Amino acid sequence: MREYLRYQDESALLEERVDDLMLRMTLEEKVGQMCQLDGRKKPKQWVDEHHVGSFLHLIGEPANALQKYVFENTRLGIPLIFGIDAIHGHAFWPTATVFPTQLGVSCSWNPGLVNEMGRITAKETACTGMHWTFSPVLGVTRDLRWGRVDETFGEDPYLAGELGAAVIEGYQGEDVSDPERILACPKHFAGYPGSIGGRDSYEAELTQRSMRSLYLKPFKRAVEAGAATFMTGYHTIDGVSCTANRWLLNDVLKEEWGFEGFVITDWMNVAHMVHDQKVSPNLKDATKQAIQATNDMSMTTEEFCGLAVELVKEGSLDVSLVDDACRRVLRMKFMLGLFDKNRYTDLSKQSEWIGIEEHREAVLEAAYESIVLLKNDDVLPIKKEVKKIAVLGPNADDVMAQLGDWVSWQVYGEADGTTRPRELTSTVLDGIRGQAGDIEVTYDRACSIMRPEDEEIVMARTRREYGDPFGEIFWAEGKGDMQQSVQLAAEADVAVVVVGDNRVFIGENRDRMNLDLSGRQQELLEKVKAKGTPMVVVLINSKPLSIPWVAENADAVIETFNPGMRGGEALAGLLFGERDFTGKLTVSFPFHVGQQPVYYNQLPGWHTGYYVDLFHNQPLYAFGYGLHYTTFEYSDLRVQTPVLSEGEVLKATVELKNTGDWTATEIVQLYINDVYSSVVTPIKELKAFKRINLEPGEKKTVSFEVPFEELALVNADLETVVEVGEFEMMVGSSSRDEDLLKAAFEVK
Repeated sequence: MREYLRYQDESALLEERVDDLMLRMTLEEKVGQMCQLDGRKKPKQWVDEHHVGSFLHLIGEPANALQKYVFENTRLGIPLIFGIDAIHGHAFWPTATVFPTQLGVSCSWNPGLVNEMGRITAKETACTGMHWTFSPVLGVTRDLRWGRVDETFGEDPYLAGELGAAVIEGYQGEDVSDPERILACPKHFAGYPGSIGGRDSYEAELTQRSMRSLYLKPFKRAVEAGAATFMTGYHTIDGVSCTANRWLLNDVLKEEWGFEGFVITDWMNVAHMVHDQKVSPNLKDATKQAIQATNDMSMTTEEFCGLAVELVKEGSLDVSLVDDACRRVLRMKFMLGLFDKNRYTDLSKQSEWIGIEEHREAVLEAAYESIVLLKNDDVLPIKKEVKKIAVLGPNADDVMAQLGDWVSWQVYGEADGTTRPRELTSTVLDGIRGQAGDIEVTYDRACSIMRPEDEEIVMARTRREYGDPFGEIFWAEGKGDMQQSVQLAAEADVAVVVVGDNRVFIGENRDRMNLDLSGRQQELLEKVKAKGTPMVVVLINSKPLSIPWVAENADAVIETFNPGMRGGEALAGLLFGERDFTGKLTVSFPFHVGQQPVYYNQLPGWHTGYYVDLFHNQPLYAFGYGLHYTTFEYSDLRVQTPVLSEGEVLKATVELKNTGDWTATEIVQLYINDVYSSVVTPIKELKAFKRINLEPGEKKTVSFEVPFEELALVNADLETVVEVGEFEMMVGSSSRDEDLLKAAFEVK
């Protein structure tokens, strides 16, 4: 019978196994567990020379093979942990299920659906040898110019926290050793969207009070949901790099919140402290700062491995910091079962789990619930007498724009350049053709997303970052005079014009100075409008755009954001009235880029935010807004606890009636305003929401219970407290004042 060392004994207690292994490890082996490197660059050499414990960019058989090498050729056989960016599906695998982006799926306001997205993503990711996804993004959107708006759950911290918790629980389940589960990694901790000018990875001039009042809230909820790991941000806060921010990583996350997992830096963060942020004179100092701030693992800064050992040996770094980091990483590897049953991945499960019909149905439902109707002047649903539909615009048949960010057409580790099968994605054109029946459908791309004069600059950047094949997708068509599109619109009974943005505008280092429709898209819309054909504008875009002309002139406006691989089918079903719209916006639209900020939860001010050349301070489309084919009536808002004391629950009811002819789901939203407070607080803050399905004519009493602590603010002394005094409750269909019923209550 084989004799197991204590750490190899599956029957031993977790902490006993960690303790036993730690006692056997050298300093170099401990530091190795703190290193994650690019697996495409001589991974065996890194294992042999630096005992590296984690890799990126190895997937499938290459990951299993390297795991086998480590088990058979290293002294202690400590397994590797492999990570990947599976953000809204395992989208770096060519046949995997791709959901709407985080911003898209957030418009469902459906934690159950988001949980299912996490579960399916975990299942498909796990069977390719991955143990860990760098998701969800829990930044709270502020400046819409920022390139990564699409990766967030929108502009509200409460909603982001609830949806973030749902997807974390979907990834991790009850037991992360389940071979269908993976570790979650909320990012980017914290305040990342607060950077100046909407510039990615830039300085954020934030105070501790603003951090606690806004940006930290979703991350605290993630800890409560059991998130296994956290990722630090690229940016600086009040001049301090997040990578070196001990207050953030240790004092708040680990000590105050009791986080027991491990923290990883983002890509090259340690090196960024030297080369970009200039807060360290060299990599050795940057390594020291990162470890002292209690980062537990460094991503892709290769020098970190040797420099951390050197710092400890020369007495410049306390070895207890290394021990704590190593222990946190090892504990998670044991919890994953990597020392035991899950050392190797059963790759044969790929055919059983990836892209199966059950998962494809889930992504279709996600798209249905996430698409938002913003305007409808009785042109939708498309009427039976329609004989011809013109489908126009650069995003009508653009697969990549529809799938969004964090989607690759190539598989990591594959030399043959395997591509995503085209037939797996249903574009708007595909969807309409598939459901049009006897209606004739014509199509023309009409124009490019970019202006011709911009293409040379952007194309050069695209080639540099992605290679020629990727870039050609953007520019191969649509440089004509749009005459064919205009003619097709004139001949049609309805024109569906699909505009927005594409991968040039989405994600890291893709910030914008202008939120108008790019290229000649506005010209296309105006030419179609001039023909008098009813025009339905469909937006496929990564963020809100400034489209006041569209709002005024289109007969219908639909927001899909990036709706995923079956978004076209879902959109067509909604256009033809297969079911009613459900989605509500989770981020506000501006009239103009200069109008920002337009998020709903702003602070009150003396001049109320007016601009002399805009004449109002309202968004074009507000947070929580979304129309249906039916109508809902709100009435009789009642607060059951008009006087509230500490520890009690705020209770309220409202009557909701479906006054139209369609069965539909309404998202009922509850907001709170602390009327008078010791510090300035937002004019309203979301504190609860419910999805209520009603048949035509049906009426229900909707009940809410809001925990007492949800009424808290962060005062000038950085204390989180509920202050006595007047409060206002608002319940309705959106954050707009005209959509809300109001009632008062008091805290004593």
